[in-house]
Amino acid sequence: MVELDEKIWEPACGGGHLSSRLKERGYRVYSSDLIDRGYEGFDEQYDFINGKPKKFNGDIVTNPPFKYASDFIIRSLDSIKDGHKVCMFLKLQFLEGQTRKKELFSRRELKHIFVYSKRITTAKNGDFDKYKSTALCNAWFVWEKGYNGLPNVDWI
Repeated sequence: MVELDEKIWEPACGGGHLSSRLKERGYRVYSSDLIDRGYEGFDEQYDFINGKPKKFNGDIVTNPPFKYASDFIIRSLDSIKDGHKVCMFLKLQFLEGQTRKKELFSRRELKHIFVYSKRITTAKNGDFDKYKSTALCNAWFVWEKGYNGLPNVDWI
């Protein structure tokens, strides 16, 4: 898909599902969340949206709570340097909405959208027994700080 920096911050790590996969692939992952959910690789309890802003010299990759996704994206872009990326796993419907168009998409830093060609089933905190979910259309949205253009759309 895209080449990522060796250093990644996962600011909504939850149970560590995404962080663990990234570490398996050789990335140095800093894992934080508002709530410590017992993930063994957890680094810090941190309110990414309302906490004191931090700068990060790497890329940010996460699956944020959908209702806070815009806030996560804006804070992420404010936290990284030009050329670094913000990768968000989101419902495809994130593309909808006048407010998002005005506040996010008008910035023109959205560089790639990788749409899953097959619907996938997800569950809150990876708990498929407790949280039943229907298969949804999802995509990886990739912003690159400093990019100014239209996004490329591809399927995975």
